[in-house]
Amino acid sequence: MSRIPVYFMPGLAASSIIFENIKLPEEEYEMFYLEWFVPKPKESLTDYALRMTQKIKHENPVLIGVSFGGILVQEMATLISTRKTIIISSVKTYKEMPSRMKIAKKTLAYKLIPTSLLSNVELLVKYAFGDNIIASRIKLYEKYLSVRDKKYLDWAIESVILWSRDKVDEKIIHIHGDADSVFPIQNIKNAIVIKGGTHIMIINKYKWLNENLPKLINPIEKN
Repeated sequence: MSRIPVYFMPGLAASSIIFENIKLPEEEYEMFYLEWFVPKPKESLTDYALRMTQKIKHENPVLIGVSFGGILVQEMATLISTRKTIIISSVKTYKEMPSRMKIAKKTLAYKLIPTSLLSNVELLVKYAFGDNIIASRIKLYEKYLSVRDKKYLDWAIESVILWSRDKVDEKIIHIHGDADSVFPIQNIKNAIVIKGGTHIMIINKYKWLNENLPKLINPIEKN
Protein backbone atom coordinates (compact mmCIF):
# COMPACT_ATOMS: atom_id res chain seq x y z
CA MET A 1 0.00 0.00 0.00
CA SER A 2 1.41 3.39 -0.98
CA ARG A 3 1.94 5.99 1.69
CA ILE A 4 -0.06 9.23 1.86
CA PRO A 5 2.04 12.22 0.73
CA VAL A 6 1.84 15.18 3.13
CA TYR A 7 3.30 18.54 2.13
CA PHE A 8 4.05 21.15 4.80
CA MET A 9 4.14 24.93 4.12
CA PRO A 10 5.68 27.17 6.83
CA GLY A 11 4.49 30.62 7.90
CA LEU A 12 5.62 34.07 6.82
CA ALA A 13 9.42 34.30 6.52
CA ALA A 14 9.80 30.87 8.14
CA SER A 15 11.65 27.82 6.92
CA SER A 16 10.38 24.26 7.11
CA ILE A 17 12.51 23.80 10.24
CA ILE A 18 9.37 24.84 12.16
CA PHE A 19 8.10 21.33 11.45
CA GLU A 20 11.14 19.61 12.97
CA ASN A 21 9.10 18.09 15.82
CA ILE A 22 6.14 16.99 13.70
CA LYS A 23 6.26 13.24 13.22
CA LEU A 24 3.71 11.14 11.35
CA PRO A 25 3.73 7.33 11.30
CA GLU A 26 6.29 6.45 8.60
CA GLU A 27 4.45 3.33 7.49
CA GLU A 28 1.41 5.42 6.48
CA TYR A 29 2.71 8.88 5.59
CA GLU A 30 5.48 10.41 3.53
CA MET A 31 6.41 13.94 4.61
CA PHE A 32 7.62 16.68 2.24
CA TYR A 33 8.57 20.27 2.99
CA LEU A 34 7.93 23.35 0.87
CA GLU A 35 10.00 26.51 1.18
CA TRP A 36 9.31 30.14 0.31
CA PHE A 37 11.06 31.55 -2.75
CA VAL A 38 11.40 35.18 -3.81
CA PRO A 39 8.36 36.26 -5.87
CA LYS A 40 8.51 37.85 -9.29
CA PRO A 41 7.84 41.62 -9.45
CA LYS A 42 4.13 42.31 -8.78
CA GLU A 43 3.38 38.57 -8.77
CA SER A 44 -0.14 37.75 -7.61
CA LEU A 45 -0.72 35.28 -4.80
CA THR A 46 -2.56 33.06 -7.29
CA ASP A 47 0.39 33.01 -9.68
CA TYR A 48 2.78 32.35 -6.80
CA ALA A 49 0.55 29.48 -5.64
CA LEU A 50 0.60 28.05 -9.16
CA ARG A 51 4.41 28.07 -9.14
CA MET A 52 4.40 26.42 -5.71
CA THR A 53 2.11 23.63 -6.99
CA GLN A 54 4.86 22.73 -9.45
CA LYS A 55 6.86 21.53 -6.46
CA ILE A 56 4.12 18.99 -5.63
CA LYS A 57 5.21 15.67 -7.09
CA HIS A 58 2.24 13.51 -6.06
CA GLU A 59 -1.40 13.34 -7.03
CA ASN A 60 -4.02 14.13 -4.42
CA PRO A 61 -1.62 15.14 -1.62
CA VAL A 62 -2.40 16.44 1.85
CA LEU A 63 -1.45 20.12 2.21
CA ILE A 64 -0.71 21.54 5.67
CA GLY A 65 0.01 25.25 6.00
CA VAL A 66 0.82 27.45 8.98
CA SER A 67 -0.25 31.12 9.22
CA PHE A 68 0.48 32.77 5.82
CA GLY A 69 1.40 29.29 4.64
CA GLY A 70 -2.19 28.34 5.50
CA ILE A 71 -3.45 31.08 3.19
CA LEU A 72 -1.12 29.87 0.44
CA VAL A 73 -2.16 26.20 0.64
CA GLN A 74 -5.81 27.26 0.36
CA GLU A 75 -4.93 29.02 -2.89
CA MET A 76 -2.99 25.95 -4.03
CA ALA A 77 -6.00 23.75 -3.25
CA THR A 78 -8.03 25.69 -5.82
CA LEU A 79 -5.49 24.71 -8.48
CA ILE A 80 -4.85 21.03 -7.71
CA SER A 81 -6.85 18.19 -6.18
CA THR A 82 -5.97 17.48 -2.56
CA ARG A 83 -6.83 14.65 -0.24
CA LYS A 84 -7.05 17.11 2.68
CA THR A 85 -6.10 20.73 3.22
CA ILE A 86 -5.27 21.63 6.81
CA ILE A 87 -4.46 25.11 8.09
CA ILE A 88 -2.88 25.87 11.46
CA SER A 89 -2.83 29.30 13.16
CA SER A 90 -4.30 30.85 10.02
CA VAL A 91 -7.55 32.23 8.57
CA LYS A 92 -10.10 30.87 6.10
CA THR A 93 -11.25 34.26 4.74
CA TYR A 94 -10.30 37.91 5.16
CA LYS A 95 -13.30 38.21 7.49
CA GLU A 96 -11.37 36.24 10.14
CA MET A 97 -8.52 38.73 10.13
CA PRO A 98 -8.12 41.15 13.06
CA SER A 99 -9.40 44.71 12.71
CA ARG A 100 -5.87 46.14 12.52
CA MET A 101 -5.27 44.19 9.30
CA LYS A 102 -8.61 45.28 7.84
CA ILE A 103 -7.77 48.91 8.66
CA ALA A 104 -4.33 48.51 7.10
CA LYS A 105 -6.02 47.25 3.94
CA LYS A 106 -8.36 50.25 3.72
CA THR A 107 -5.74 52.86 4.57
CA LEU A 108 -2.81 51.21 2.76
CA ALA A 109 -0.92 51.58 6.04
CA TYR A 110 0.86 48.28 5.36
CA LYS A 111 2.92 50.12 2.74
CA LEU A 112 4.51 52.11 5.56
CA ILE A 113 5.95 49.02 7.26
CA PRO A 114 9.75 49.38 7.04
CA THR A 115 10.43 45.81 5.89
CA SER A 116 14.13 46.60 5.61
CA LEU A 117 14.12 46.79 9.42
CA LEU A 118 12.70 43.28 9.67
CA SER A 119 16.21 41.98 9.14
CA ASN A 120 16.43 42.85 12.82
CA VAL A 121 15.79 39.45 14.37
CA GLU A 122 13.72 40.70 17.30
CA LEU A 123 11.34 42.64 15.04
CA LEU A 124 11.02 39.79 12.58
CA VAL A 125 10.31 37.20 15.28
CA LYS A 126 7.59 39.39 16.81
CA TYR A 127 6.09 40.17 13.41
CA ALA A 128 6.02 36.53 12.32
CA PHE A 129 5.09 34.88 15.61
CA GLY A 130 3.22 37.59 17.54
CA ASP A 131 3.94 40.19 20.20
CA ASN A 132 3.77 37.79 23.13
CA ILE A 133 7.20 36.28 22.45
CA ILE A 134 9.34 36.80 25.54
CA ALA A 135 12.81 38.24 25.05
CA SER A 136 14.63 35.11 26.20
CA ARG A 137 12.95 33.07 23.45
CA ILE A 138 13.73 35.41 20.56
CA LYS A 139 17.16 33.90 19.91
CA LEU A 140 15.64 30.43 20.07
CA TYR A 141 13.03 31.24 17.40
CA GLU A 142 15.49 33.06 15.16
CA LYS A 143 16.51 29.74 13.61
CA TYR A 144 13.00 29.26 12.20
CA LEU A 145 13.07 32.51 10.19
CA SER A 146 15.35 32.19 7.20
CA VAL A 147 13.59 34.29 4.54
CA ARG A 148 14.65 37.90 5.06
CA ASP A 149 14.70 39.17 1.49
CA LYS A 150 13.01 42.58 1.34
CA LYS A 151 11.22 41.74 -1.95
CA TYR A 152 9.73 38.65 -0.33
CA LEU A 153 8.73 40.46 2.88
CA ASP A 154 7.08 43.34 0.98
CA TRP A 155 5.19 40.86 -1.18
CA ALA A 156 4.22 38.56 1.71
CA ILE A 157 2.87 41.34 3.94
CA GLU A 158 0.89 42.85 1.06
CA SER A 159 -0.44 39.41 0.05
CA VAL A 160 -1.73 38.73 3.57
CA ILE A 161 -3.33 42.17 3.99
CA LEU A 162 -4.95 42.19 0.54
CA TRP A 163 -6.15 38.58 0.57
CA SER A 164 -9.74 38.87 -0.58
CA ARG A 165 -11.25 35.42 -0.16
CA ASP A 166 -14.70 35.91 1.35
CA LYS A 167 -16.20 32.40 1.20
CA VAL A 168 -15.01 29.54 3.36
CA ASP A 169 -14.03 26.30 1.68
CA GLU A 170 -16.01 23.93 3.88
CA LYS A 171 -13.52 21.13 3.26
CA ILE A 172 -10.72 23.04 4.99
CA ILE A 173 -9.69 21.67 8.39
CA HIS A 174 -8.71 24.57 10.64
CA ILE A 175 -6.66 24.13 13.83
CA HIS A 176 -6.30 27.25 15.96
CA GLY A 177 -5.01 28.22 19.39
CA ASP A 178 -7.18 30.15 21.84
CA ALA A 179 -4.18 32.35 22.75
CA ASP A 180 -3.16 33.33 19.20
CA SER A 181 -2.14 37.02 19.23
CA VAL A 182 -1.79 37.37 15.44
CA PHE A 183 -5.19 35.94 14.48
CA PRO A 184 -7.27 36.23 17.69
CA ILE A 185 -9.65 33.35 18.38
CA GLN A 186 -12.70 35.63 18.68
CA ASN A 187 -12.56 36.19 14.91
CA ILE A 188 -12.23 32.49 14.07
CA LYS A 189 -15.20 30.23 13.31
CA ASN A 190 -15.51 26.48 12.93
CA ALA A 191 -12.00 25.55 14.03
CA ILE A 192 -10.53 22.84 16.22
CA VAL A 193 -9.48 24.97 19.19
CA ILE A 194 -6.29 24.14 21.10
CA LYS A 195 -6.32 25.36 24.69
CA GLY A 196 -3.28 27.53 25.39
CA GLY A 197 -2.22 27.42 21.76
CA THR A 198 -0.41 30.55 20.56
CA HIS A 199 0.60 31.58 17.05
CA ILE A 200 3.68 29.36 17.40
CA MET A 201 1.86 26.23 18.53
CA ILE A 202 3.34 24.34 15.57
CA ILE A 203 6.52 24.55 17.66
CA ASN A 204 5.29 24.08 21.23
CA LYS A 205 2.08 22.05 20.79
CA TYR A 206 3.65 19.48 18.53
CA LYS A 207 2.67 16.56 20.79
CA TRP A 208 -1.02 17.31 20.25
CA LEU A 209 -0.44 17.68 16.52
CA ASN A 210 1.52 14.43 16.28
CA GLU A 211 -1.28 12.59 18.02
CA ASN A 212 -4.17 14.17 16.12
CA LEU A 213 -2.98 14.97 12.60
CA PRO A 214 -3.14 11.29 11.50
CA LYS A 215 -6.75 11.09 12.76
CA LEU A 216 -7.65 14.23 10.82
CA ILE A 217 -5.88 13.15 7.63
CA ASN A 218 -7.17 9.59 7.62
CA PRO A 219 -10.13 9.25 10.00
CA ILE A 220 -11.09 5.75 8.83
CA GLU A 221 -11.32 3.45 11.82
CA LYS A 222 -8.81 0.64 11.82
CA ASN A 223 -9.87 -2.91 12.58
